[in-house]
Amino acid sequence: MRFRILSILLGLTLLASFTAIPAAAQTAQTPKVNTAIPVTLNGTFPNGNPGTFTGTFNLQKFQNVGGTLTAVGTLTGTVTQTVNGSAQQVGNITALPVQLPVIGAAAGATCDILNLTLGPIHLNLLGLVVDTNQIVLNITAQSGAGNLLGNLLCGVANLLNSNASVNGLVQSLNNLLGLV
Repeated sequence: MRFRILSILLGLTLLASFTAIPAAAQTAQTPKVNTAIPVTLNGTFPNGNPGTFTGTFNLQKFQNVGGTLTAVGTLTGTVTQTVNGSAQQVGNITALPVQLPVIGAAAGATCDILNLTLGPIHLNLLGLVVDTNQIVLNITAQSGAGNLLGNLLCGVANLLNSNASVNGLVQSLNNLLGLV
């Protein structure tokens, strides 16, 4: 169950983006559970031909990178390009070090900005009586590409979040992997 949750979380993040990291940042620690996550990515080559990457992300550990929970591991697989309806292998990727943001980087994430509940209101304004039932106001911000106000409000809403909570989550996830 733990692996399934991790693989879903990391699989979704892999579709968004990955960034190469220096090999020196990798550690020799090996997880005690199977952390190989199958990955398939589709895209287009600069020449306009469709391409596919099929491989495996091998999760090695979690770490806190600038306040963001990040999965660290290696990516291995094969890149193919379809030319005139025929798939041709373009190259292999062998143990490419990558780090993937897990929390706070997902496109389309929402943040709670305000949750306000007011009880019934009775106003008597010089003979004009106004009565309301309970009023519930929920304001959320949608972050992601092109959502400037949503990104800004999510950033402000998370200003008081500390690295301590991310560090605690990193520790817990690495415990689940058997690294600590």
